[in-house]
Amino acid sequence: MSKVKPGIKKVATICVLKNGDHFLLLKRTKDPNKGLYTPLGGKLDPFETPLNAAIRETWEESGIKVNNMEFRGILTETSPVDYNSVDYNWISYVYLAEIEKKVIKESEEGTLEWIHLNDLIKLPTPKTDIFIYKSLIDGTKFIFNAEYDEDLELQLMINELTEEKLI
Repeated sequence: MSKVKPGIKKVATICVLKNGDHFLLLKRTKDPNKGLYTPLGGKLDPFETPLNAAIRETWEESGIKVNNMEFRGILTETSPVDYNSVDYNWISYVYLAEIEKKVIKESEEGTLEWIHLNDLIKLPTPKTDIFIYKSLIDGTKFIFNAEYDEDLELQLMINELTEEKLI
């Protein structure tokens, strides 16, 4: 399998699991986003649909089987540089599933925790994620375009559906 050329977007899913006012987040122990709280998710396998990838990634990272996930939006991230030898250019399909709050298995990716929505702002998260949570809570769909500089600092973020500049 040939390596993807630098700058070419990789396709992934972001799988947000929610129970009422709580989100199941992963405190990552691996890059990218090591030490940050993120939703579950990951890259699509060859010939896999985004929805099937979201269901698979949720199972692999949490042991939770979801049958239905709602498509909520797209996050496109663009960076001119590699991040720890990983080209940081992604198109992520964002899905939401309302699930029962249950004890979860340990994850190889990090520690899974139920976080109340009021505590989201206090946690270290990727800068794009707070906008995703806000849209999920508001019930709005989105197409976010996030652009980073050479130091991977978020420089611009726009919701292309509304043309609203978020950063």
